[in-house]
Amino acid sequence: MGEIPEGWKPSSVSAEFNITMGQSPPGDTYNENGEGEPFFQVRRDFGWRYPENRVYCTQPNRMAKKGDTLLSVRAPVGDINKATSDCCIGRGLAALRHKSGCEAYTYYSLMDLRRNFNNFDSEGIVFGSINQKDLKALKVLRPSSSIVEVFTHVVGVIDQQILNFDIQNRTLSQLRDSLLPKLMSGKIRVGY
Repeated sequence: MGEIPEGWKPSSVSAEFNITMGQSPPGDTYNENGEGEPFFQVRRDFGWRYPENRVYCTQPNRMAKKGDTLLSVRAPVGDINKATSDCCIGRGLAALRHKSGCEAYTYYSLMDLRRNFNNFDSEGIVFGSINQKDLKALKVLRPSSSIVEVFTHVVGVIDQQILNFDIQNRTLSQLRDSLLPKLMSGKIRVGY
């Protein structure tokens, strides 16, 4: 692990984070018309930071909470997004949250662990994967609770602004997509 800063200690993912491994619900409970909970099976719906709601599930098995970091545990291992609402997760994903509850610390800790996930991408017969045992065993450093608290206050505010801007961008994109065809067809005219 290299040099360890004063006050920090070696630890593991299982000791520092609450982990929920995904489990896929029955296929006949999926839909794309918004019924049930948002459902993410693999990284397909991952965006640059937040997933896009495309598929929903009426009988979820495993849930991630709003603010949890979603980790792709299969094909490829290590892609990361952050849940913007409670959502159902399938077996290609895991949801993690630092035991302090700090969403920002969880997200950036997993971003730092991405280099370790590359080793699991080449494992498996058909595609790479990481199982719960291997995920829990990954080594991390444990900072003092005061460092996590300061991190939460400073970075948490920035993360909230990022989420607010992302919501605004999605709203503007939807507005553009609904207005542009009407403008092009002449159904709506712009006054001068």
